[in-house]
Amino acid sequence: MNMLGYYLDLALRSFRASRGLSLLMILALGLGIGACMTTLTVFHVLGGDPIPGKSERLFNVQLDPEPNDPTFKPGDEPTLQLTRFDAETLLRAKKAKRQVMMTGSQTAVLPEDPALKPFITMARWTSADFFTMFEAPFQYGSGWDEAADLADARVVVISHSLNEKLFGGANSVGREIRLREQGFRVVGVLKPWRPVPHYFDLTLGAYSAPAEVYAPISTSLRLNMGATGNMSCWGDLGGKHPRDLNVPCAWLQYWVELESAAQAEDYRKYLQQYSEEQGRAGRFERPANVRLRPVMAWLEQQQVLPSDVRLQVWLAFGFLLVCLTNTVGLLLAKSLRRSAEIGVRRALGATRRAIFQQFLVEAGVLGLIGGLLGLALAALGLWLVRLSPTPYAALAEMDWPMLALTLGLALLASLTAGLLPAWHAAGVSPARQLKTQ
Repeated sequence: MNMLGYYLDLALRSFRASRGLSLLMILALGLGIGACMTTLTVFHVLGGDPIPGKSERLFNVQLDPEPNDPTFKPGDEPTLQLTRFDAETLLRAKKAKRQVMMTGSQTAVLPEDPALKPFITMARWTSADFFTMFEAPFQYGSGWDEAADLADARVVVISHSLNEKLFGGANSVGREIRLREQGFRVVGVLKPWRPVPHYFDLTLGAYSAPAEVYAPISTSLRLNMGATGNMSCWGDLGGKHPRDLNVPCAWLQYWVELESAAQAEDYRKYLQQYSEEQGRAGRFERPANVRLRPVMAWLEQQQVLPSDVRLQVWLAFGFLLVCLTNTVGLLLAKSLRRSAEIGVRRALGATRRAIFQQFLVEAGVLGLIGGLLGLALAALGLWLVRLSPTPYAALAEMDWPMLALTLGLALLASLTAGLLPAWHAAGVSPARQLKTQ
């Protein structure tokens, strides 16, 4: 510990003796670290696991009910969503531990408070397993059960922000809200919750804000509450509404929770058999073509992470490499200027190891200072990102892991840059330096 204090004192003396050179190195490291951490933070936010610890057990389901037209090729990607007939059939079968059919919507909220005007907000019509399956955190109450689905119950779960707006943040379980002139009883209030990406419904945007209203999809269908998002139709609708039961339109997202790889394989076989049965019944024309993807594979297949974000990360690391190369050159130049000092220390008994350690400590101190500067520049960069019009701009926030990574990366970068100069300094011959004085 005493030697470390001595090396730190020597480092500070060295910085004061060559302020300009030290500032250049700190600036180079700070700029490189700042650029890297800005892009890495955006990458971390947008490309992270939206439900860690469970993503490998949640699977998106796709079937292929479209007609066998000349453009079809075996193995082509099936339609993104399910028809109402298929979703309801799978839901009744209960072949998975949990299963959810759902869709997004916009709905009008009519507040009881006369001071509040009616407004439109995002809703999610879903089935009972949604909240447990996707680990939605509750502040008050809970979700509804399967009996409420079967009874087309007028129950609703609302978001934390909507509860603040309508009820001042109080426990509103048991209160009533009106959606499109229909009364719904509040059974639960969520804590602040925003999965990123919005993986369970990409049709509304990968980085869209979550719904503020959640109600049984059976109730929404009976009351004709509408739906928002992609809808794919084919064939003759026969004058029916696209959301009717026996209509060739795919518009529902369907997810299942499976506990193991064996269960996933069994469920895949079930989907294959179901598709073959529907083919024999004349509903499916194409050969059985199912997809069962866990969360991260689903996000990768849908190419959720913007390609420009990946490019920015590589460019930022390239810039950091340039900054490190310049820092190595500056540290090497600084060690050459101090050859006489090093020779005197070696003549007085300092070992090569001690000289090497001293220069590494100096590089480490430079890295920490450069890291703090890089942290400030990263905060500035993220603030600029949040000002941009991109849909994910508001999500660009640095968390504690990224803060620790910033300082760690800065220290690692500076120590890496300091290895060659430290090795050169440790190799200085004391006899040669003393002879030239």
